Amino acid sequence: MIDLPPITWQMVLTGLAVVLAGILVSYVARFLAARLLSLRDRSPSSVRVFSQVIQVVIIILTVAAAMTVVFPSVKPVDVLGGITIISLAAGIAFQTVLGNMFAGMVILARDRFRVGDQIRIFDHAGTVSEMGLSHTSLRTFDGRLVVIPNSALHSELVTVQTGYERVRSTVNVDLDDAVDLGKAREVALEAMKCIPSVLEDPAPDALLREIGTATVRMELRFWSGARQLETRTAQDAVIQSVVEAFRTHDVKSGDEVVTVKLVSGVPGAPQTPAG
Repeated sequence: MIDLPPITWQMVLTGLAVVLAGILVSYVARFLAARLLSLRDRSPSSVRVFSQVIQVVIIILTVAAAMTVVFPSVKPVDVLGGITIISLAAGIAFQTVLGNMFAGMVILARDRFRVGDQIRIFDHAGTVSEMGLSHTSLRTFDGRLVVIPNSALHSELVTVQTGYERVRSTVNVDLDDAVDLGKAREVALEAMKCIPSVLEDPAPDALLREIGTATVRMELRFWSGARQLETRTAQDAVIQSVVEAFRTHDVKSGDEVVTVKLVSGVPGAPQTPAG
């Protein structure tokens, strides 16, 4: 027979009161934590996750305290030891899940990108639609849903396209090496300055990059908004505007293809016999 200490209704009611008080305190702590994080300009995902974590921790500690009230022979050290053993067992059994959760907490704490930002990881690029403890959801630019484990986001290279308000794009154009390069540069710059989607500061550039067989490559650099649609719209407008300006000012584009014509009847040239 196991000699257990008697459990009275008063002890049970006291334990329930402790649990109810702990739950109430957890909601208050969650609200205060959310307010504090919001005042510090943290992301909504970070506010939601960390406030929930604080609430869960308080509830667990409250349940442990209630057990010591209902069962006087159970000491707080024993309860904490049991929680530690259970945590170790869960860590071994759910190593991948817990790894993603801790990675998610680090990502949310760093706050490098938020829901609505556009990122690229591996071969996937799109808009972040959800950030949680275990995974991050990405809506690609072609409308697909990609679920990325947080451990991958934490350990791999991530490009945040909207990390800054503006980005620089580049368009290359090949010019005939016989054209006036100074005039071509002026025409390209004037054409880019008239495009609304191209930012005035920093100003666009037109730089000569390479010399080909019969061409000179010019690199058109310009700044636009950071979002994918803004950069694509600016590139489209730059190509159209510059090509039309070159056509108007008779600036010829180049071609690496060299055409060799064979002239018949030239002395010393091999004659092809007629069919």
